[in-house]
Amino acid sequence: MRFERREHRPAALVVAAPLIAVAAALAVAGVLVALAGAPVLEAYWKILTSAFGSRLSVTETLTRASPLILTGLAAAVAFRARLWNIGGEGQFYLGAIAVAAASSQLFDGWPSAAQIPLLFIIGAVAGMLLLLVPLWLRLRFSVDEVVTTLLLNFVSLLFVSMLIDGVLKDPLAFGWPQSEAVDAAARLPKLLARSRLHIGLVIAIAIAFAVHFVQSRTVFGVRSRAAGLNPTGAAFAGVPLGRTLVIVAMISGGLAGLAGTIEVLGVKGYVTNDLSPGYGYSGIVVAMLANLNPFGVVLAALFTAAMFVGADGMSRSVGIPTYIADVTVALSLLSMLIAVFFTQYRIR
Repeated sequence: MRFERREHRPAALVVAAPLIAVAAALAVAGVLVALAGAPVLEAYWKILTSAFGSRLSVTETLTRASPLILTGLAAAVAFRARLWNIGGEGQFYLGAIAVAAASSQLFDGWPSAAQIPLLFIIGAVAGMLLLLVPLWLRLRFSVDEVVTTLLLNFVSLLFVSMLIDGVLKDPLAFGWPQSEAVDAAARLPKLLARSRLHIGLVIAIAIAFAVHFVQSRTVFGVRSRAAGLNPTGAAFAGVPLGRTLVIVAMISGGLAGLAGTIEVLGVKGYVTNDLSPGYGYSGIVVAMLANLNPFGVVLAALFTAAMFVGADGMSRSVGIPTYIADVTVALSLLSMLIAVFFTQYRIR
């Protein structure tokens, strides 16, 4: 018995892979739910109804999905070009703190039409700069970017913690470590009244369409895919690998920075140490579940958000820990990796 690489990947198999991965993850997680003493089908039904059973739950799920779409796109863009960006969490926080500082210190009193676009640019640039450092180390010294991007997450979090407990600390927060609030004119408009759902969801979906267009209809998209499939062959064909990877890093880091931007401007209004419940790391899971497809990222982000939101309702109803959602998402990633392997190889 041996593994043989497929000459062509059947389209049906590629589409079915994420569905099989999710089903397998739910089946394995169901064993853990049963061991915890809860009825499996009832637990999963509670997840579904808690995520989509009411106006409040639907808006909360979509609100949680918005930054996941952007961090998922950030990982997908980088991974397709074989740039292993594990630093989405740090880029998220750096974009968030840059926006909070700029709005409260520089743009206070500016109109929304001028302030919001500038803050989007600032948040994206902050994420870009953080990813360009590991890329430079890779191109100049062949340093593995998996290590550097991962370690920069902790550096970024400590840097943000220093700022919100120091020069950017809100004097009206009663000693609680949080940044000053962004200007009221910088807050993103709500999509629905009496909810946290904001226009950032529409922006994230529009960006997913833009990323798909760039990857499938532009010369740069072909170059980035070639760099990921076969760097040596791409260089032989005349693809400027260094320049291509720099642009990929700018897009990937910028998208993660934008995730932090819309979370601050759309939901929180300020930065705290717990602004992100792991959006940067969850974005990697989202990208892999989507098989690096931008449209798939939107669906995978919705699934991941539904698991996290629905787990709270499930925990209250059947009395098992909410961490079952983290386990399910992690199992989905592992299942997806196995599924992707079998879309590329067959057993002989």
